[in-house]
Amino acid sequence: MANIRKIGKSYKITVSTGYDVRGKQVRQYKTYKPEPNMTESQIKKEVQRQAVLFEESCKQGQTNKAVKFEGFAEEWFISVAALKLKERTLANYRNYTKRVYKANGHLHMNKITPRDIQRFVLEMSVGERADRYKTGKLSAKTIKNHVDLISGIYEHAIKMGVVSVNPECVI
Repeated sequence: MANIRKIGKSYKITVSTGYDVRGKQVRQYKTYKPEPNMTESQIKKEVQRQAVLFEESCKQGQTNKAVKFEGFAEEWFISVAALKLKERTLANYRNYTKRVYKANGHLHMNKITPRDIQRFVLEMSVGERADRYKTGKLSAKTIKNHVDLISGIYEHAIKMGVVSVNPECVI
C-alpha cells in the first residue's frame, strides 16, 4: 500500500518494497506535482492514480533503486567476484577499489554517466601514482583494468535489475 503525504504543492508517494539483507525496510519514493489548473477533486484522483501506478511499477521491479556504487560493488565482491575470479585478479580488483570508490563510490549507480567514467579515466591517465613502490603515471593496462572492474560491476547490476545500462559501454 502506497503512503501519500502532501508537501507544499506536491505529493510524496512512498512504497515499501520489502527488506534488505540487514533487515532494513527498503522504500521507493516518487514526487508528484499537480498541474496548476487542476481542481481539488482532480488532484485527489490523480494522486491516487499515480500512487497505484507507482506501486505497480515497484512490484514489477521497474523502478531504479537508488543504490550507491560502493555498496553494490561490495555486494558484487561477495556474491560474484569471490566465486568467479581467480585469487590474484580478486586481489588486484580489491586494490583498484581505492581509486574507484574515491571517484565514484559515493554516487548512486543510476546517476553515474559515461561522462563520469571518462573523467575518471582522464584523471588516472594524467595523475600521479598513489603507491609507494613506483613513480610516474599509471599504465594503460592498469587504467583498462580499473574500467573492467567498473564494467563487471555494472553488468551484474543490469542482471539484477538495479540499472538498465552500463555507462562504460557507451564510451
